[in-house]
Amino acid sequence: MRDSGVQKILGVAVAALSLLFVARGAEHVALFVGVTSADAQAPFAPAPIAELGAERVALVDTRRVVPSAGLPTDLRVLDANNNLDAVSHSDGRVYLAFRSAPNHFASPDTEVFVVSSADERTWQLEASFAVGTDLREPRLLSLDGRLFLYVSKLGKRPYAFEPAGAWVAEKAAGAAGWSGLEALDLPGYIVWRVKSARGRAYMSAYRGGGNLYNFSGEPIAVRLLTSTDGRRWQPLDEEHPDVLEGGVSEAEFEFAADGALLAVGRNEAGDSRYGYGSVVCDAPAGEPWRWACQADPRKYDSPLMFTHAGEVYLVARRTANEDGAYDRGLGWGSLRSVINQLGYISTAKRCSLFHVVRSPLQVAFVMDLPSRGDTCFPARVDSREPDEVVLYNYSSDIAGPDVAWSVGQRRPTYIYRHVLRFQPGAGLSLESGDVLAPPALGPSAPEPRG
Repeated sequence: MRDSGVQKILGVAVAALSLLFVARGAEHVALFVGVTSADAQAPFAPAPIAELGAERVALVDTRRVVPSAGLPTDLRVLDANNNLDAVSHSDGRVYLAFRSAPNHFASPDTEVFVVSSADERTWQLEASFAVGTDLREPRLLSLDGRLFLYVSKLGKRPYAFEPAGAWVAEKAAGAAGWSGLEALDLPGYIVWRVKSARGRAYMSAYRGGGNLYNFSGEPIAVRLLTSTDGRRWQPLDEEHPDVLEGGVSEAEFEFAADGALLAVGRNEAGDSRYGYGSVVCDAPAGEPWRWACQADPRKYDSPLMFTHAGEVYLVARRTANEDGAYDRGLGWGSLRSVINQLGYISTAKRCSLFHVVRSPLQVAFVMDLPSRGDTCFPARVDSREPDEVVLYNYSSDIAGPDVAWSVGQRRPTYIYRHVLRFQPGAGLSLESGDVLAPPALGPSAPEPRG
């Protein structure tokens, strides 16, 4: 016990010293602690050239939803409005769930709100959930007339990542209100994505998330689950319950038209097989648990995948550096992890649209959404127009300074609604002008109420 305590103290000391030694000058130290001036610009590089697939894509509308005049006047949000999900339900309404807290970090003052709307402009409060600790990763599932909210419970300490399992609340078909939160039989798991597909409900979840930021090297396991009632979840294949084990945590998946599964997973912790960054995976039709993956040096945080006209798209956070790579290639073990983290938090970010190329398996850049600072936790809902897709996402003020991610985490963040229009015909590169420029966004939106 004594040796273990000494090792833990030494580990913390090494991590702290590493941060000091690898800091590249006073500017990066300032970025890390979030004390730069209000108009400070983070280092960033121009967006890569677009590599379009079967469709051209244009951003045709952006507006702020949280906070906005369309929310109920008695809904008092805090400065940080970030983790979110949205779904079109069988009652004809769009439901939006989001986390509201003092800042990006864990807080006992965190609250998760659920609002709904018939026109996505005027919203009514459906429910709110607070448990005295942090709540994250709200996920909405519409299943056979029932609507489920899943949240992952964490701790109270701002700079600790302490997964304490997943919880669920339900709005039953025809019910006027929501149930309270109840624990799922997923102790220690973080629920990443839930969706209805091919007549079943699916969930990706990971355990071992506490290993992400203690630099212990202990593995993280990703599991693909299924359910018929939204409450009891079991592995898709009992003999192969974990689809990945190593450094991958947030893992998103989508079924292609031929039944094959495609997936993208964030590999922030790194492992000996795939290095650091992300993995891009596929699995054959009929065996969606049998993932075969390729390494990608870029880190696709908060991945969302969807299909439009047979094309599989990815929305995820992009690091706006020269090559997009997460791994800086310096040091080893925990020192390398710390160096990668420092480089990551000190640079500008975008929330970006990509598409997944199947042969060879890879991710290709399409366009950036209006986003900057602390950004990217996307959700998708259907549009009334067949050639359009609606994306909800959070960001630091899109008309504000282009600050580093760590700076944005300590400042207000807002939830925006974007509309993408898809046009048939293979697109060319951004240099050719085939991707339409985003519309002018005008001045910064008004400050939050309350």
